Amino acid sequence: MTEPILQVKDLSVYYGKKKALKNVSIDFYPNEITALIGPSGSGKSTLLRSINRMNDLNPEITLTGAINYNGHNIYSPRTDTVDLRKEIGMVFQQPNPFPMTIYENVVYGLRLKGIKDKAILEEAVESSLKGASIWDEVKDRLHDSAIGLSGGQQQRVCIARVLATSPKVILLDEPTSALDPISAGKIEDTLYGLKEKYTMIIVTRSMQQASRISNRTGFFLDGDLIEYGKTKEMFLNPQHKETEDYITGKFG
Repeated sequence: MTEPILQVKDLSVYYGKKKALKNVSIDFYPNEITALIGPSGSGKSTLLRSINRMNDLNPEITLTGAINYNGHNIYSPRTDTVDLRKEIGMVFQQPNPFPMTIYENVVYGLRLKGIKDKAILEEAVESSLKGASIWDEVKDRLHDSAIGLSGGQQQRVCIARVLATSPKVILLDEPTSALDPISAGKIEDTLYGLKEKYTMIIVTRSMQQASRISNRTGFFLDGDLIEYGKTKEMFLNPQHKETEDYITGKFG
């Protein structure tokens, strides 16, 4: 049996006094896509943001439990959050390219690391944009502003920006919800092609997307992880009535 790359253990997250995640335990496995589904406010994005410590800056948020990455609790005082975020990259719901060229967007993280070698940067740009399935569309426009691209292209540049730092895990918070169906389809195809190299966790509102691209699915409701298992099994034979009602569209 493959060892999990990430283990969430008894995690609770509080916004002030409100408990947004309730004693959640879930394992994530290498080279798989895990979908997190559930209605708005069920805790999916809270979990995602906890995995690369994006809640750290909010003094209202407190957290109990542990998240182990490669056997180390990421909330231990010894964790360097900058290093952590190189290993665990994040793609957001709204495409958020920086107001700079496509090239500079992709190499941003490498420049932060102090890499100046032009050959290394150029190779990273090409391989990352190819990985994000957008190289052919932008290879002649690398020095144009990324802001001039379409929404779907911007999102793929944001994926390339994450790939350039060679992460092990990629977190995606509804990465296609702001896009038209054709652009969303391209992103899905891109993600599916990347799972041989990366572990991905995707928050999605689309049952079809979860069933098409994910290996496992976790269903959240009111901060509880109601059910977690292989996607095909969960969609064909959910173990809980709430899961079945959500998947079949009775609420959400």
